[in-house]
Amino acid sequence: MHKSELPRRPGAGRPADGQLPTKGGEDPDVRFLAENTDLSPRQARELIREHGHDRDKLLEIARTMKAEG
Repeated sequence: MHKSELPRRPGAGRPADGQLPTKGGEDPDVRFLAENTDLSPRQARELIREHGHDRDKLLEIARTMKAEG
């Protein structure tokens, strides 16, 4: 049986973005922000959704949020 003849399983293969999911689907950047700032995981997720995955930028924004709030 050739590779092209193998049946396709749902969810088989790599995601389109090339990133493999982490355990439990948790984003490592969410964990990083939550552990290194006073943000909750939910707040960290929202910040990443709005501003991307640049950790330096995210930390700067999170510090600003902490100072304001």
